[in-house]
Amino acid sequence: MSSPVIVCLRLRFARRLLPLALGLVALGAEARPSLSVQPRTAKPGDPVLITLWGFETPPAGTLDGRALRFFKARDAFHALVGLSVEQPVGTVDVKVVGPESAGSEPVELVERVRVVPPGYPERQLQVATKYIEPPESVKARMAEDQVALTAAFSQELSPLLFQRNFAWPRRKRITARFGDRRSFNGKLQSQHFGTDIAGAMGAPVRAANDGVVVMTRDNYSEGNSVLVYHGGGLYTTYFHLSGISVKEGAKVKQGQKLGVVGSTGRVTGPHLHWGVKIDGVWVDSETLLKLDFFSPP
Repeated sequence: MSSPVIVCLRLRFARRLLPLALGLVALGAEARPSLSVQPRTAKPGDPVLITLWGFETPPAGTLDGRALRFFKARDAFHALVGLSVEQPVGTVDVKVVGPESAGSEPVELVERVRVVPPGYPERQLQVATKYIEPPESVKARMAEDQVALTAAFSQELSPLLFQRNFAWPRRKRITARFGDRRSFNGKLQSQHFGTDIAGAMGAPVRAANDGVVVMTRDNYSEGNSVLVYHGGGLYTTYFHLSGISVKEGAKVKQGQKLGVVGSTGRVTGPHLHWGVKIDGVWVDSETLLKLDFFSPP
């Protein structure tokens, strides 16, 4: 029969081993391959964040047949993709296939995203005639703008350059949301690929997250423009500024002043046009604000 002292020692030893055992169990659970998709219910024009845990190397993956580009993010892999505004309503599959480690059998993971009707409104706007039917004298400038924008949006895929989720560049009233179908001077011209935020002339505009400035330019339609690359194929744009406070190539932090509100380019009055682009697809900035890039598995 064990003495009370020995029994006490055994109990103390067991209590010390219990947290270690629980930790090993948790570690084993985390090591199992898992897949997360945000948002699970989306609308055409939404960004989608795909996160993988439990893989040593980036696997292959698709969203509705479109190839995903994975990049390392701490102890996981991320892929960002934008649903185009023409994305049909229904269910789309996110499929991922790859080995957990070198030499192991491939693992297949599947999640589904439900795509619902967007309900985009229509808006009638009045602007200067020169922005509807640009004169020959500015067509060359517009072509140069497009070349410059294409180059700015062609950065190499890299890991995320930020350590926190996205924030508003201005906390003011929204005057127009992403996806509005817009008629200028009575003619249907385009869809609105951004979020318009109210602001008086000269009010500060701040970076929505850490990144690198890849454009500071006066564009014909967008006016004074700042583009910031955040890694992962993700860009934010700040259009119609009356002044720019940063230089191309500068590293900026979330909340840093990029410029001030203005009315340059094709506008009806002072405001900030805030846009988000992922791998060549414009997406809804309000949905980007809801994504949690650092959630645990």
